[in-house]
Order: sequence, then structure tokens, then C-alpha cells
Amino acid sequence: MRKSAVIKLVKYVILITVCTVLMSPVVVAILGSMRTTGDFTERPFGLPTEGIYWQNYTNVLKNEMFWKSFQSSVLITLGVTLLVTSLASCLAFVFSRISFLGRGLLFNILSFGLLFPLVVAILPIFIQVRSLGLINSLWGVILPLVAFGLPGSVIILRGFFVAIPSELEDAAYIDGCTTIGFFWHILFPMARPAITAVATIQVIAAWNEYFLPLVVLNDSNKWPLPLGIMQFRGQYGADTAGIMAYVTILIIPAVIFYLFMERHIVTGLTGGELKG
Repeated sequence: MRKSAVIKLVKYVILITVCTVLMSPVVVAILGSMRTTGDFTERPFGLPTEGIYWQNYTNVLKNEMFWKSFQSSVLITLGVTLLVTSLASCLAFVFSRISFLGRGLLFNILSFGLLFPLVVAILPIFIQVRSLGLINSLWGVILPLVAFGLPGSVIILRGFFVAIPSELEDAAYIDGCTTIGFFWHILFPMARPAITAVATIQVIAAWNEYFLPLVVLNDSNKWPLPLGIMQFRGQYGADTAGIMAYVTILIIPAVIFYLFMERHIVTGLTGGELKG
């Protein structure tokens, strides 16, 4: 029992240390956004000594370019999430419930997409986007993100679809249900935890995407929030605390969304609700 307690204590120490390291930049940004630039410069890791300085947030929220960037981020995130979720659901259904020649080979080819991060393929992506006339268009950002988000999403959903008993599918067909009807009315609602997990992952990834918009979007009016920080920094280069407020506003929606969806992500990735 003493050995078990020691092991548990070591695990907790490691977890707390890792969480502290990962969360320290977020804590510094939040605390820095509540202080004046002078106070932050003197003591970067200190607490506000002059009260909370809300003007940093009002300066960001009054900035016209912030709202343009916010609109672009919302459009990119919605576009990527809806397309990935719908396409991945259809592909996962085909690869899991429909038998056809070459199904395993096609699924393996799709799975290879996990081996190539977007940054590595940025040059061919740029050439393809330019050939399609999508440079400086939000679609030039959305479509590549959808393409690179599909492999992992299909793998997650396929595993969930395979776990659904075939007897349920046979019973649905006996009752006169079509293939599309079985997918839409039975399989899709049962796979809601996995679909929610996929959607959550895509929301966070698309909301924080920086490199692809930097390459594709030339017009600063179409920049999403991660790129908008550069423009805000150009206008308020000396206002470090104001930039911290911008960063805080950027990360808050993603953090809140993740906290609400964390249970669905775990359930969707493990298939817990089906097993129960």
C-alpha cells in the first residue's frame, strides 16, 4: 500500500508539473492583460498592483480590424467544421458498412494523410490553391484544412460505426429502411458522441490556424484572429498589455468550448456510450 501511495504521489507531481508548464503562458497573458504596460514590463510575472486595467480590453473591442478578423475566424471555423463533419461521416459510413472492391486499399491511402502535416505540404497546397483561383479567398483556407482534417476524422468515426452491431442494421433493412435511411436515422444519431468529438477537434484546430492563412490571404481585412494579432501589434507595438488582452480574447472562446465539450471528446474517442 505504501508503494502504491508513492506511485500515485509521483504521478500527481508529474501531472501538476506538466500542467503548470503548459498553463503558465496562458496565466501570464491573462494577468498581463489586466495591467498597464509599465506595470507588466517591470514585473512580467506579478499580480496587478493598480487594480484591473480594463482599458486594454476596451481598446481591442473598439478596434475595427479586430471584428473583421473575428468574422473571418468564425467563417473559417464554421466552414471547416461543417464540411469535415459531414464528409467524414459519409466516408466513415462507406468504409465501415459497405463492402466493395478495394475498400481496404482506399482506406489505407486515406490514412496516409495522417503522416503529412499541413506545414510540410504548404508549397503544393499554395500551387493548387493558386491554380484554383482561391488566393486571398477564405475558401483557399477552408478547403485545405478540410482535406487535412478528413483522415483523422474518418478514422475516429469509422471505429465508432464498426462498433455498432450488424444485427441492428439487418433489423433496419427488414423493417424497410434503405441504406441512406439507416445511416441518417439510426447510425448518425447513435454516433453523436464521436461526431461531437470530431467537430470539437476541428473547431479548435481551425480557430487557432495561423500558417495557412498567412500564406493564402494577402488582404489584411480577411485575416483571422491569429493573424490579426500581427496587425494589432503593428498599431500598438509598444502596448504590450493591450496585445496580451488581444491574445486572451483569442484563446477564451477555444478554452470555453473545449471545457464544455471535453466529456464528449473522451466519450467519442473511446466509444464509451456504445459499450455501456
